[in-house]
Amino acid sequence: MRCPRCHGTMVPDIFEDRCDDTGSCSFSGWRCLPYGEILDPVIARNREFRRARLLGRARKKFASQLR
Repeated sequence: MRCPRCHGTMVPDIFEDRCDDTGSCSFSGWRCLPYGEILDPVIARNREFRRARLLGRARKKFASQLR
């Protein structure tokens, strides 16, 4: 897997966290070796949601400028 920011090599990793309400204290994800970027399913989903919202706004703004 390649880092979305620097295109460096990402490796799977286990991250420790405070225990949540389900009792889970760790989660798995990916870590970029040269840059240190951390990516897990929650981060990826949030970034995709944000990207979709920004693209939708940009299209509306561009379309209103054509009128």
